[in-house]
Amino acid sequence: MRILTLDTVPLRAWPYLNAAPRGGTETQLLPLLRGTVDALPEGLEALLVTSDLQGVAPHARKNGAVALLGEVLADALALLCEEGSLPPSAHIGVVLAGDLYSAASANVRGASGDVRSVWRAFGEHFRWVVGVAGNHDTFGGPREQARFQQQPGLHLLDGETADLEGLRVGGVGCIMGRGDKPGRREEPEHLRLLGDTLSQAPDMLVLHQGPDIPGTRLRGSTAIRLALPEREGPLVVCGHAHWETPLASLPGGAQVLNVDSRAVLLQRAS
Repeated sequence: MRILTLDTVPLRAWPYLNAAPRGGTETQLLPLLRGTVDALPEGLEALLVTSDLQGVAPHARKNGAVALLGEVLADALALLCEEGSLPPSAHIGVVLAGDLYSAASANVRGASGDVRSVWRAFGEHFRWVVGVAGNHDTFGGPREQARFQQQPGLHLLDGETADLEGLRVGGVGCIMGRGDKPGRREEPEHLRLLGDTLSQAPDMLVLHQGPDIPGTRLRGSTAIRLALPEREGPLVVCGHAHWETPLASLPGGAQVLNVDSRAVLLQRAS
C-alpha cells in the first residue's frame, strides 16, 4: 500500500481540551486530513488512521459531559458518514496507533488508563478496528484484556499480524525503554517483535513508537528505522512523537505516516 496524495488543509477539525505543558489545560484542534492510496481490499472504501488522542471533549450522547477524545471522534465521524460527507461507516476500517487516554480533567500530561471504551466506540460504528497499545494505554487486568482481544472486529496487535479482508496489518505496541516501567520493553525484545512482525510481510505496519527520518526534525527511533526495510516495505503508521509534516519517506523510499494528534482518512484513488 502506498499513499499517493495527502491534503494539507483539514477536511474538518474538532476542539478539545488537552494538558498544557506547564500545567492546567489548553484548547487544541484535532484535524481530519484526507488522502488517497493506490489499493484497498474490495468492499473497503477507506481507512481512518489516528493516534495520541490524549484529550477530552463534550460528548453529545452523555448530555454534554466530557469523554475521551477518541469516543467523541468516533461519534463525530459516524455522523459525517450518515450525512454523506464521508463513505459509509460500514465500509471504513479504523487503525489506532496508541495513546488514547486522558485524565478526566485533561490537566495531567502523560496520564495512563483504560482505553477500551475508545476501541469499542470505533467498533460500534465502523467495519473493524485494528491497532496497537501506546505506552499510556491499559486494557483492564489480564483476564479483561484477554476477553477484550476475543471481541469480534477488534484486533489489538503486539508482534502479530491480522488479515483483514486481504489487507495484512502488522503491529507492535508500547515503546522502548526500561522493561520494569509500564508501556515499555527493553530494546532487544522490542526489535525482536518488530522483526517477527515484518517476517509476516504486512501491507501496513502499525507502531506506537516510529522511526526517525534522517536529515530532518522528524523525531523517532534510529534503531527502529534501521530495522525497517527501506524499499518495498509496508506503509508504516506511527504516533508518539508529533511531526509537523505527517508523511515522510525513509532513505530508500518506504513511507511513514505519523498520525500523532491527528486523524487521516485514506481512500482508494479513483
